[in-house]
Amino acid sequence: MEALRELVPGMARLAVLVDPSNAEITAGNLKEVEPAARTMGLQIRILEARNTGEIDAAFASFAHERPDALFVSSGPLFTSRRVQLVLLATRHGIPTSYPNPEHVQAGGLMSYGAGRAEAYRQIGIYAGRILKGANPADLPVVQSTKFELCINLQAARVLGLEVPPTLLARADEVIE
Repeated sequence: MEALRELVPGMARLAVLVDPSNAEITAGNLKEVEPAARTMGLQIRILEARNTGEIDAAFASFAHERPDALFVSSGPLFTSRRVQLVLLATRHGIPTSYPNPEHVQAGGLMSYGAGRAEAYRQIGIYAGRILKGANPADLPVVQSTKFELCINLQAARVLGLEVPPTLLARADEVIE
């Protein structure tokens, strides 16, 4: 959210899109987002979407309650519907932060999330240990330590945003 606030300095109202049918991921995301938003003094509005129709409905609500920015939670629904999300965010002119770089590659503004390469490497390590006979319950839980920031400069221009040089310097990937 800090990177999103750097892009949208006057941000006061933040909408958060979550998939309640994916309860574990949603709870984890909200556990981090809600306190961070309060610390930053942001008004937060949680929007739920379980399917493409509910995604459309969530964006339709922006016509009445215009948020300054949108934070899209992680999960398979939002990854599979990334083009729909990017098109709606662009159509409504809402600066949006996504969980995966695939959203930004599809034309979204920015993403910040765990590094995929590291996650896939860990999956390989776990699979190797299990194939060698390790009990999955005995394997340690590993959390990501590398997070990647991806910014789409063309999307920023479309939204009328200027990306601060300090944010560009921190970006792992910049799409022009």
